[in-house]
Amino acid sequence: MRLLFILDPLDRLALAGDTSYALMLEAAARGWDVWTCGIEQLGLVGDEAVADASPTIVMPAATPREAFQIEAASHHRLAEFDAVLMRKDPPVDVNYLHATWILEHARGKTLLVNDPRGLRELNEHLAVLRFPQLTPPTIVTRSADKLRRFQAEQGGTIVVKPVDGYGGLGIFVVRRGDPNASSILETSTGAGTRWTLAQRYLPEAVHGDKRIVLVDGEPVGAVLRVPAEAEARGNLHVGGRAVQADLDARDREIIAALAPFLRAHGQILVGLDVIGGMLTELNITSPTGVRHIARLEDRNVAAPILDRIGQMAAELRALG
Repeated sequence: MRLLFILDPLDRLALAGDTSYALMLEAAARGWDVWTCGIEQLGLVGDEAVADASPTIVMPAATPREAFQIEAASHHRLAEFDAVLMRKDPPVDVNYLHATWILEHARGKTLLVNDPRGLRELNEHLAVLRFPQLTPPTIVTRSADKLRRFQAEQGGTIVVKPVDGYGGLGIFVVRRGDPNASSILETSTGAGTRWTLAQRYLPEAVHGDKRIVLVDGEPVGAVLRVPAEAEARGNLHVGGRAVQADLDARDREIIAALAPFLRAHGQILVGLDVIGGMLTELNITSPTGVRHIARLEDRNVAAPILDRIGQMAAELRALG
């Protein structure tokens, strides 16, 4: 099996929590060929999606310098790989958009994880709003006045975040009586120039948000991300603490509702964020959590993911 990982420069990966690294390690342990490139190495020759990709030897290590041995890049059609894993971190900017257009030309010729059409169409904050019965009350607006009215309607406390945000950046908890509230709302909306998403604040957030990792609509594990003291965000890279978590009946209800939707959009490797039984975000660009779950539960979480990717790639090859 030959896998191509499209990702950020390897020397920038935070290996302790990086899901791409977990998948590459598992692939290497199976004797699969691991190749890597950045989005800037993608291109087209006529209708053929191509990449200047490097064979990459992957080893267990603490630092990228020790973990990766990158060989010289060579020119390849994406169709030469059994699966292409788009693992470039956000932002989903114009360069990311162009990369998805290039990946379109590889559809049906290799397994795309995740499908570029879904990556474009499903904003990670807005897509969950298609399931209002599973999400907290939410509005999207450029108006600070509408945000203030929404805040009052929701009991005085809301969470605001940029529609195109990622990694916890730009997230604020706005409370009634906060002297900075007007400034936060005006800044979040760019004085009326940017759409901002606001949700009812869920008090359960102090106990953490649950990241559920799915492969082809099936859960492979979950981790609770508990905010640090005096911090509203549970993101692990800003000091959140990873705690072992099990799936409950509500989680399984959410998974069952989203699985057909995700499959219809070609989203194979997905992270769902759940707070207090409410779905808050859908992570499809480069969802994390695999290494944290593996460490907390002392099991190989990457294995069932690659099992399914390998099976789906073989099924696609058989059709071709």
